[in-house]
Amino acid sequence: MQEGWFQDDYLILFAESEIEEASARYRLPEFLPAHQIIGILGWDDFLVRDTSERLWRIPTVPLDPRHLDPFEFAERPVGLEADARFTGQIKWHVKPLVFGGEPDADSSNLTWVSHELHGQLVVWWNQQYRRLKP
Repeated sequence: MQEGWFQDDYLILFAESEIEEASARYRLPEFLPAHQIIGILGWDDFLVRDTSERLWRIPTVPLDPRHLDPFEFAERPVGLEADARFTGQIKWHVKPLVFGGEPDADSSNLTWVSHELHGQLVVWWNQQYRRLKP
């Protein structure tokens, strides 16, 4: 895994050897079949690739194919600017925005979680979304 600042976004890129495990942790085969997670962009979005190797950006919640947005790096990230304040953590909206959570960066709706806990939260909230979705 490589993480750090790339331009104005914090980027977490999974090594090729980590992609299958990360995709399983976030249950991508269940929520987004035929896609694999390759990274996390700006803490709120996943970068995924499909079977044709096309890149897509999608919110972590909801993982709904309707929200897939084609993505291209203007320039490929070669070296990310490490930032010890954020290494090993992911910013999380306690109440995701799609459920009415506040997006304000200074609000009490934000916390920092480990990668493992992030996976659990993403799965739980996506299950809730699916349960409530018409």
